[in-house]
Amino acid sequence: MKWSEMFTSSIGKKWVMALTGIFLILFLIIHVSLNACIWANDGGAMFNQGAHFMGSTVVPRILEIGLFLGFFIHIIQGLVLEFQNRSKRKKGYAVAMGNKGSKWYSRSMGLLGTLILFFLVIHISHFWFPNRSHQGFLLGEEINLYERMKEVFQTEWVVIVYVLGCISLAWHLVHGFESAFRTLGVSNKKYLAMFKALGIGFSVIVPLAFALMPVSFYLGWIK
Repeated sequence: MKWSEMFTSSIGKKWVMALTGIFLILFLIIHVSLNACIWANDGGAMFNQGAHFMGSTVVPRILEIGLFLGFFIHIIQGLVLEFQNRSKRKKGYAVAMGNKGSKWYSRSMGLLGTLILFFLVIHISHFWFPNRSHQGFLLGEEINLYERMKEVFQTEWVVIVYVLGCISLAWHLVHGFESAFRTLGVSNKKYLAMFKALGIGFSVIVPLAFALMPVSFYLGWIK
């Protein structure tokens, strides 16, 4: 497959979706690990130390550019594939297949991805943008992100939006995790079963951890 076909052919687009999806899964592991430091209940010392490293070190800031590119490409390719799939289904089945054909979340990846995009915009406006604008988008002094989290998550509707965003992420990952490895050529039933189990576990644990963060601040479980 030529490089140009990665962005033009149907198979190439699926490969791009799979590769960027795995890259974003790795980002989620790092992000949830860093954010979990809030439960140290040390007034945000450990969390702010980690956030300072990520915000004031050259390599993570360079990788940040790759992260935004990964998000952008994943979203664009996902929307393109969704529109292509819809155009091929101009006429529906005579009898609705429902979950017998495929699970509802696998048929709703476009919708779930769009909900996650809206959530991502809100999340960036709450944390990334204020922090980077305070730094002048260069290496410099960042805001106290722990105190920022405490402030943001005192508003009930914000907490609800974050929890709903995490639920959307969970269902998106249930299908996307296994699908990414299947697209990259994993066909052995044993390995597919393993990735499916890992995907379900990841789709539950990581979004649940993210959802518990705003809830913990709102309910005063951490100070």
